[in-house]
Amino acid sequence: MLDRVYLREKADELRAGLIKRGWDISILDEVIALDEKRRRLVREADELRSRRNELSKRIGELKKRGEDATEVMAQVREIAERLAEIERLESEADEAFTEAWLSLPNLPDESVPVGKDEADNIVLYEWGEKPKFSFQPLAHWDLGPLLGIMDFEAAARISGSRFVLFKRDGSRMVRALMNFFLDVNTAEYGYTEVWLPVLAREEAARGSGHLPKFREEMYYTGDEDGLYLIPTAELPLANLHMGETIREENLPLKYTAYTPCFRREAGSYGKDVRGMIRVHQFDKVELFRYVLPEESEKALEEMRAEAEALLRRLNLHYRVVELCTGDLGFASAKTYDLEVWAPGIGRWLEVSSISNTKDFQARRAGTRLRRKNGQMDWPHTLNGSGLAFPRVIIAILENYQAPGGVVRVPDALVPYMGTEVIVP
Repeated sequence: MLDRVYLREKADELRAGLIKRGWDISILDEVIALDEKRRRLVREADELRSRRNELSKRIGELKKRGEDATEVMAQVREIAERLAEIERLESEADEAFTEAWLSLPNLPDESVPVGKDEADNIVLYEWGEKPKFSFQPLAHWDLGPLLGIMDFEAAARISGSRFVLFKRDGSRMVRALMNFFLDVNTAEYGYTEVWLPVLAREEAARGSGHLPKFREEMYYTGDEDGLYLIPTAELPLANLHMGETIREENLPLKYTAYTPCFRREAGSYGKDVRGMIRVHQFDKVELFRYVLPEESEKALEEMRAEAEALLRRLNLHYRVVELCTGDLGFASAKTYDLEVWAPGIGRWLEVSSISNTKDFQARRAGTRLRRKNGQMDWPHTLNGSGLAFPRVIIAILENYQAPGGVVRVPDALVPYMGTEVIVP
């Protein structure tokens, strides 16, 4: 959630930020109108309460003198009826304003390149080299079934399209990646591991910024429970200190978590339906930090380096992409994407998105920061994938394949898998 100072004192700055993001500015006009209506009703309610108090005091004086207070009492009843109506309208206006205000995205950091969409993103650099093969490399949707480690047909029979079933060394690779990522994140990077619930209340989804914007993308259990399956561990981690006040001396707080993630992919319209490039359920290890505002830029670069190091240990060719203003996520002020090369399908695939949300999520979740001097502030939050499994597995299979469908296991995963090769 944005600071309301942008609405009342920095409206031009807010408008400019939304334009950079490519948002329809009419929504800002709607928010301003709702805020003015709400404030007008608040003023009217306050005036009515003040008038009621004056008349109530007068009634007491009249009765004390033994005079007739009937007419004044009738005025108080009229004011009470009007006040009840104004309070109802005020509540409705406040709810409408809050919903509209929460629908506004974070403002892009000044350093973010201005652009319309992913075509305007900037590739900062590449690491490693694309592998060369003496044969035509297979795509993962052919390699997986050939190796007997993936079964897309069985997954479809159970759950429908866009699901994958791992077995044998496929299942072992999922567990190996989970343990490898968590071990590095905790033992070397100093993150605290947490095991999270994968169902979240609406308040939590609002706190992270996933609601109301992404309601169509999330799986909902129904009104009886009112819970959402999480699309990423970012959601619960952004609410880990919901409603709490963190002391300055306790920052930074660094968390890592493995979770399955669930996304309806409602807006993909048939894109990437083959294989497991874009699936409804996938596994991921997340990195998350609560930091001092003055340290969030540095923290973003550190988290990017941490995610990159995981890819380097897997010896996967990747590139770093800085997202332009028009391609930023809803809650993000600045984002780097890490994309691996998948030679079997001849594409770059995003495996990590590292974002600085500044105080956007902390405000929504009500997470405060108490400075050493006693002043209150808001911490900054950052999140990043460290890393997402499906596309990492795609990259491993397609980059490490040999003739005949044999796949060599990356050295970093051999101790976790207990084997050096996967054979058909």
